[in-house]
Amino acid sequence: MDFEATRRRAAAFVVAIAAWFFVRFRRRCEDSRSVTYGPMVQRDMERLANLRVIYESDDTRCVDLLRMKKAPFFQLCDLFRTRALLRDSINSTIEEQVAMFLHVVGHNQRFMVVSMSFRRSIETISRYFQEVLYAIGELRSEMIVAPATSDCIGAIDGTHVPARVPAKMQPAFIGRKHTECSSAVDFDLGFTYVLAGREGSAHDALILADALERDDGLRVPPGKFYLVDAGYAVRPGFLPPYRATRYHLREFGSNRPRDQKELFNLRHSSLRVTVERAFGALKNRFKILYNRPFHPYKTQVKLVLACCILHN
Repeated sequence: MDFEATRRRAAAFVVAIAAWFFVRFRRRCEDSRSVTYGPMVQRDMERLANLRVIYESDDTRCVDLLRMKKAPFFQLCDLFRTRALLRDSINSTIEEQVAMFLHVVGHNQRFMVVSMSFRRSIETISRYFQEVLYAIGELRSEMIVAPATSDCIGAIDGTHVPARVPAKMQPAFIGRKHTECSSAVDFDLGFTYVLAGREGSAHDALILADALERDDGLRVPPGKFYLVDAGYAVRPGFLPPYRATRYHLREFGSNRPRDQKELFNLRHSSLRVTVERAFGALKNRFKILYNRPFHPYKTQVKLVLACCILHN
């Protein structure tokens, strides 16, 4: 009899201890939820408020934030959604994914800074950044197309873009830590061909030869030609100015051309300056092209192409 009573008292004691631990564990869980989910709700509210500022702002404010007006921004997002290049996730819409990407390339911001603005983790921003970069690259064939309107279909030149070069590639970039972006531009300031990734010390003629030899390289339609500067050779499809003759607009000033060669160079210069204007507009819009970005070199090259596509 005493043995059974002892067993009952021991069982009651164990149940009491288990109940005490259960109550204590439950209180800790409730406390942890109040600590964890409170800031999460606040963070979501702040993120939605920041996105509302972008979506409901006027075009001037939207250009300051995203480097493009509202209508093209939402058209771009709808294009990604229609082509299934991007997908809305449970926690992030396509508009937010594209907005984060534009903040990075438009203002050359690091993921850590963007994470504070959008209340997202660095890993999330990095993942969506790569997805949007890939989606933009898929639009290359329809956004960057060769014109075929007049005989003179544009101008060709190159510009230097700062780059962070890995150690194994630095010998080719000695003296100039830039990547060369050689592009063809029409007279509406649109890019019709882009070749990025060559070392900044490469000669323009060498880069042009590389562009012509590629399977998906530069093609000049029969009977058409591009304007090029004196660094290129005279060849079918490419028209440089007369050498050893006044060329740049500032060299003429108020003086009229003295002969047909100077008149030709004056007309040539006034048209070829289009490509320089296009590069200026591109770099002013996307500040990541003004500074060395914080990305691997292959990603840097893709970013140059992506910015040209967004520009168009």
